[in-house]
Amino acid sequence: MTDPFATLDELLPSLRELYTDLHRHPELSFKEERTAAELARRLEEAGYEVHTGLGGTGVAGVLRNGGGPVVMLRADIDALPVQEKTELPYASETPGVMHACGHDMHATWLSGAADLLSRARDAWQGTLLVVFQPGEEQGSGAAAMVRDGLFDLVGRPSVVLGQHIAPGPAGWVLTRPGVIMAATDALRIVLHGRGGHGSRPETTVDPAVLAASVVLRLQTIVSREISATESAVVTVGQLHVGTANNIIADEAVLEVNVRTFDEQVRDKVLAAIERIVRGEAMASGCPEPPEITSIASFPVTANDDTANERLTGVFRRRFGPEHVLEAPLVTGSEDFSEFGRAAGVPSVFWLVGGMDPQEVLTAISEGRFERDVPSNHSPLFAPVVDPTVRVGVETLVTGALEFFDVQA
Repeated sequence: MTDPFATLDELLPSLRELYTDLHRHPELSFKEERTAAELARRLEEAGYEVHTGLGGTGVAGVLRNGGGPVVMLRADIDALPVQEKTELPYASETPGVMHACGHDMHATWLSGAADLLSRARDAWQGTLLVVFQPGEEQGSGAAAMVRDGLFDLVGRPSVVLGQHIAPGPAGWVLTRPGVIMAATDALRIVLHGRGGHGSRPETTVDPAVLAASVVLRLQTIVSREISATESAVVTVGQLHVGTANNIIADEAVLEVNVRTFDEQVRDKVLAAIERIVRGEAMASGCPEPPEITSIASFPVTANDDTANERLTGVFRRRFGPEHVLEAPLVTGSEDFSEFGRAAGVPSVFWLVGGMDPQEVLTAISEGRFERDVPSNHSPLFAPVVDPTVRVGVETLVTGALEFFDVQA
């Protein structure tokens, strides 16, 4: 029987090259054409049946290897509208676009795992479904691939597995039973005032003043309406009003981001936002009621307890218990769980550290981790290539083998 990891050292130079290439050429959600083409090419070379254009720019590879479970491995591939400031030799060459969330690393991991599992087909039996998903940052890529017939390729998978790079020490693997990542709701709020000359505010309903009141009142939802034993985040990420200093505008536009871990808390926060926005608009005498529109929604990412326990055990055996820890609750969000939910099967999502271990541990011990270690979505987010590439490939291969029928 072939050792699935026997050719990993041989494969690593190619994977490093893939990672730096993807990092240098990031593409925004649903525009990942170059990325998708390269990942599809590598799957074809590894012997996969390749399907492209799923969900727009998604790629799926199918490797049938006898009867047995269908294991799905997923990675997201889109970048963010961020101007990179890392000064890496392979920094983004696309102005204003960066792989600031590590999806370039995710794609590299999955490409490597797909290659190794193809080379070691005598070590397992079943069907491997490899999914490179577009549009995760918009929260709609997973659902788009499902709508385009992803599960028609091989039927429902037996289990869905995925992972995300984290600003923890490279070599660490973090798992968690149950909920691991928050739900997200993004809202666009339009406040309608009555514009006029800046010298005659008495003839207007000033949406700038109204927007300021709304922003301040929204901050009381978590501090005054949510129990201290529960958790939520309400952030006003955008506020646009006016075009000149002597003009009172006729509208203000806000975009609000909400993070929750519990459905009842989510409902309570969203209801409070609507109550506050409508109440402040009424108090200001607005000529029209405000518009509140959902622009994005991510479900809670929750792990199947039994499958997570199996993975945690096999990771500890592979990497040592000192490197496999329980993940904290993460207020970031993912649409990964859409796959397991749509298929009605267990899914597990875990975290893999990607930063220099000594730098991270020193920063933690000195109480400056949050300040000095760039996290996902930062223009300074720069995972170390080694051993991050190796560990992420190993976790995916190890996870897949745990659910396949492994040959003796």
